[in-house]
Amino acid sequence: MATRQEGRGNIALLIDSDNASAAHFDSVMTVLAELGTVNIRRAYGNWSKTTLKAWAALSITQAIEPQQQFDLAKGKNATDMKMTIDAMDLLASGRVDGFGLMSSDSDFTPLVTRIRQDGIPVYGFGNANTPEGFRRACTRFIDVAALEPAEVPAAKSPRKKETKPAAAKTKAATASETKAKPIDEEVVKLLIDAYDAVKRDEHGFAALGSVGQLAGNRSSFDTRNYGYKRLSDLIRDVPNFTVEVREGGQTWIKRVH
Repeated sequence: MATRQEGRGNIALLIDSDNASAAHFDSVMTVLAELGTVNIRRAYGNWSKTTLKAWAALSITQAIEPQQQFDLAKGKNATDMKMTIDAMDLLASGRVDGFGLMSSDSDFTPLVTRIRQDGIPVYGFGNANTPEGFRRACTRFIDVAALEPAEVPAAKSPRKKETKPAAAKTKAATASETKAKPIDEEVVKLLIDAYDAVKRDEHGFAALGSVGQLAGNRSSFDTRNYGYKRLSDLIRDVPNFTVEVREGGQTWIKRVH
């Protein structure tokens, strides 16, 4: 079966409400909107729990279908099983071109693996403590904390006027909004390996799109985890590459060391 293309098709967002915060919902939807249309939105949990009040309120305003699952036995979570069954039903229906899973629970790793065997991409959204196995199983895994804007200091009293020059204010605002994190060696190696594997021109430059596609096929990393919106932004901060923007706006890169 051919792999679905990003940016089109029907996306199903399944939310493990016991292991996902409602505060990150808007950010997750923003990411998924770039990948397709989120026509299916379901949140799973025992809605009698007070801890799910935020999700219950959000289900009304964001057209999320709440899926009730009682705790059938103490210490046992039947929610995961219900969410897995629904995912397999949606997969079998042939109506879904991609899945978004909001959870940090590694128990969903076999589900992700099974969905991807049918050529369907799975986008995982969890916290920084999400087990590596689940992260790597996803087509892309995104740390939800990296999607949130940097905290802006509280506004000062209006009694004093701002005296900083406009340029200084712009620089300060940019710094406060940036959440760039160190790019780890594993990601750099991934990009180098992808660059070495793709076709290059006579000057040693490779199209960034080709490098990114190959890297994405080999790993679940996402540039948003490092505070960048696009791979072209991230690659400029990797000293191993030089960047060249050519006619038409296409970005090419060359390994320098």
